[in-house]
Amino acid sequence: MGININVGKNQDYSYLFQSLSSGSGGMGNLNFLSDYASIKNGSYGKLLKTYYGAAQNSSASASSKRSSSGNVLERILEEKKNPKVSKEAQEANANLTTGLSSLKSSVAALQKDGTYTDTANGKSAADKVVSAVKAYVSDYNNVVSAAKNSTLANKTAYVANMMNSTAKNADKLAEIGVTINGNGTLQLDEAKLKEAGISKVKDLFSTEDIMSYGSMIASRVQFAGVSSSNTATDSTDTSNTAGSAAASLKADSKALASDALYEMVKDKDGNEKYDVDKIFAKAKSFVSNYNKMFDTAESSTNSGVLSNLSYIREKTARNESALKQFGISVDNKGRMKIDEDTFKKSDMSKVQDFFRDYGSSIATNASLVDFYMTTQADAAKGYTADGTYNVQGSSRYADFM
Repeated sequence: MGININVGKNQDYSYLFQSLSSGSGGMGNLNFLSDYASIKNGSYGKLLKTYYGAAQNSSASASSKRSSSGNVLERILEEKKNPKVSKEAQEANANLTTGLSSLKSSVAALQKDGTYTDTANGKSAADKVVSAVKAYVSDYNNVVSAAKNSTLANKTAYVANMMNSTAKNADKLAEIGVTINGNGTLQLDEAKLKEAGISKVKDLFSTEDIMSYGSMIASRVQFAGVSSSNTATDSTDTSNTAGSAAASLKADSKALASDALYEMVKDKDGNEKYDVDKIFAKAKSFVSNYNKMFDTAESSTNSGVLSNLSYIREKTARNESALKQFGISVDNKGRMKIDEDTFKKSDMSKVQDFFRDYGSSIATNASLVDFYMTTQADAAKGYTADGTYNVQGSSRYADFM
């Protein structure tokens, strides 16, 4: 039923009720009258104003939220550029710095010959060793605890490496009464230490062995102590130099293991022999690049670099006797020296056999040093995406650093 309603301001609407209630629309169409009444008395207009006013406010709120989101993003970016260090972190940074200094002294005390001798004032060597080990354990624990909350990534990288060395020497430390707790700190059994005797402690912290536990800890503490920046970045020049030396060492190692280097040549009499001068030149280059790599890369804060340098040291230490047969010696700082006469008098077939194993193995780690020092200098700082710390080859302390 079509209805055309034309109303005046004061018109009587009673007939509309009758018309609508008797038509096909039924009583449901009374909603129309209700809506009309709302329009007439002005309440509908108020409702529309309220609705569209709310919509405008909602739009303004959304705009405000977008603006707020933009401000949050800007704030995050700003904090990334200029990170704020909490009071807890500031305290940890200070404790780590002073702790490393104390640990350096306590390690040095255990490496001094005087610690293992009786003194004129009646203090026995045994008592001095016990005191020195107790001081070492205390200082070590302070450093580990401070490192967990520290933001000094260049220092914590060395602490993680130090803890890795401790884990590798767990059995030897246990013999002198020092055990490793679940959180990476140390615990001392004084009675067991006294039973072990001073000779075991002295051997463990020996300065004559570059791979001794004491030498490894002293090295890590030394480099951590001289790192003063709170960012874990290596200088470009140092990275490039170390990377270049490592790449060259890799090439030398492979060459010393190759057949091409040992091809026979004929002398003036037509006799076949090794080109000893050529082989020596490559061995001399190997020694030079080996030392250059350590000189530049040891100060790196990159855990990948430090781990692979550690593996190279271990392999060299295991093969020190064999190297000596060819005139290559290793000093207490881990640097090589080659004696030309001794090398040239060596059996070149044995030199090749040796470098097929040792040289190839060194080449692998040198390649990784080169990789971390160049392509991964910024990305491989040792921290994983979730903020835990990773030491290549060991995940024992990933949750603690």
